[in-house]
Amino acid sequence: MPFFGQDWRSPGQSWVKTEDGWKKTTKDENETNNSVSERKSYCKEEHDKENLILGINYDVAAKKRKKDFLNNNTKIPYFHKDKWIYVHKGSTKERHGYCTLGEAFNRLDFCSAIKDTRRFNYVVRLLELIAKSQLPSLSGVAQKNYMNILERVVQKVLEDQQNVRPIKELLQTLYASLCSLVQDMGKSVLVGNINIWVHRMENILQWQQQLDNIQINRPTNTGMTFLDLPASLQLNIMHRLSDGRDLVSLGQVCPDLTVLSEDRLLWKKLCQYHFTDRQIRKRLMMSEKGHLEWKKMYFKLCRCYPHKEQYSDTLQFCTHCHILFWKDTDHPCTANNPESCCKAVSPQGFINLFKF
Repeated sequence: MPFFGQDWRSPGQSWVKTEDGWKKTTKDENETNNSVSERKSYCKEEHDKENLILGINYDVAAKKRKKDFLNNNTKIPYFHKDKWIYVHKGSTKERHGYCTLGEAFNRLDFCSAIKDTRRFNYVVRLLELIAKSQLPSLSGVAQKNYMNILERVVQKVLEDQQNVRPIKELLQTLYASLCSLVQDMGKSVLVGNINIWVHRMENILQWQQQLDNIQINRPTNTGMTFLDLPASLQLNIMHRLSDGRDLVSLGQVCPDLTVLSEDRLLWKKLCQYHFTDRQIRKRLMMSEKGHLEWKKMYFKLCRCYPHKEQYSDTLQFCTHCHILFWKDTDHPCTANNPESCCKAVSPQGFINLFKF
């Protein structure tokens, strides 16, 4: 039977396992080796602690750089850029939860939509409706995305020098809404610190000042202009305008266009295009000569009733698969005739889709 205890016949000696194998050492050598190993282990622990601290500092620095990168690049939305989304208002076996207005606003590619002239007015109108009543319903991420898109819209207008008036109205509406909402900040109306929203309001005032100081550059080409066209052709083009304010602005260019912009038939068709016969009959205005004042009636009707909205490209909603998508993009529809299931969605209709 082997003896596992300390050998009494050789006191002070013991077997120690080393890298080269088992060695027999005395007590003094054993204490020396133990002290050396303790020093080595202590140094190793200190080295490990130092590496751990360096690793933690590196992770913290990496996270800080990532956070600074996201904060410094707020103009670049880091959201989805889907061409279509599934609008579900309740939980099913296949899908849980529901789609909100903020989620749809984040996922649909509105950043690319503002670059398309066909969709620009549609997005601006949607931003205006959200600014009037739906801004508190957006999440913090959606509100940040809203301000990013708005900044891109302003930069596009400053570069192209077009659509200045609707953007001014949008900024004025948004600023008025924020003034009333910031007063109720203690009621959790808006997401985020109040200083952030004060800074955003200062940006809105700065954008308004930039739009007020914009200088429209004259075209450099020397070709034919609108004033060189015959009067009949000029009047025909003016019949294509759907906003009476554009006609007033056009009439201020020169005396000849002033006469054309006062054409009664022009304003009559404009009234009939935007308003119903019943609405027109309620707001009849006669001149001293017994003629209808169509121009005055138009602006009076605009104050009383919403005018007709027309867009070159809009969002589409498939009633069969409940998918919201842009008009020129396809979506995974399972209907036999997908075109019959799609209907155009106005900006107000887009908001109504998410009212549960």
